[in-house]
Amino acid sequence: MAKKVLVLGEIRDGELRNVSFEAVAAAKLIADDGEVVAALFGETVGEQANAMIHYGADRVVKVEHADLKAFTTDAYQQAILQVMDVEQPEGVVMGHTAVGKDVSPRIATKLNAGLVSDVVNIEVEGGEAVFTRPIYSGKAFEKKQVEEGTVLVTIRPNNIAPLERDESRSGDVGSVTVEIKDLRTVIKEVVRKATGGVDLSEAKIIVAGGRGVKSADGFKPLEELAEVLGAAVGASRGACDAEYCDYSLQIGQTGKVVTPDLYFAFGISGAIQHLAGMSNSKVIVAVNKDPEAPIFEVADYGIVGDLFEVVPILLAEFKSIVAS
Repeated sequence: MAKKVLVLGEIRDGELRNVSFEAVAAAKLIADDGEVVAALFGETVGEQANAMIHYGADRVVKVEHADLKAFTTDAYQQAILQVMDVEQPEGVVMGHTAVGKDVSPRIATKLNAGLVSDVVNIEVEGGEAVFTRPIYSGKAFEKKQVEEGTVLVTIRPNNIAPLERDESRSGDVGSVTVEIKDLRTVIKEVVRKATGGVDLSEAKIIVAGGRGVKSADGFKPLEELAEVLGAAVGASRGACDAEYCDYSLQIGQTGKVVTPDLYFAFGISGAIQHLAGMSNSKVIVAVNKDPEAPIFEVADYGIVGDLFEVVPILLAEFKSIVAS
């Protein structure tokens, strides 16, 4: 049965995150030939509206307010609920990001609605969406359906492919005026620790290092390899605890959960906490001196050797491939 599905686009530094386009593709499946409406939140969001239409949204609503310039839970929750009240969607899709993980359970609680979080696949059976999500730190998967009421879904980045960009598509761009009041949190200033390079949570290729890199300088060859590959740099908790790199690079159960197409693990033993954050990567390449390291149990390709000998060889090969 055709449904109206609302997609909550996510803007960072004036740019739409890729997961916003993936959310449109997910919404198309849930809508079952119904209408997909994208909502964009911020102080000014007009420039991003057409991109959502080009990636499959039928219509866009701009939600512009000074209190939406920076994300706060109170402001976004109020704005989202008011947009939902206007649009009356049967489904809502957003990314399983810091924003999505924050607001989705609050919205679900307010509406007494079903929430399926961290979705990695969507199938349609008998006109109804069936959602697949990992459980037990990625060791198993379960399938979920929401039997009644509004369906709220967060999707894991890099799992549901976006639709092909079509700049010939057109759609209405409107606005919804929202009232935001009684804020308990106000953002005065945002200071980011610059990590540079590709966004780790949306990267297609990740080059990660563990305690085996031995020092902060040990990450430099990995950073060079990542630059050649157009990849993001990540790390295990052990490397972060040892102060080889910043915690913003941490991948694992207490860090970021990533699903890149290609994951390089250099000097990472493969503790269960780290595997929980990357074991669903499409292809895993592990390099470790210990042939018994647990990382080899999940790796598609393994190299038993010193990463400081292996990385320069890989770097030279990839440079020649890129140059050719």
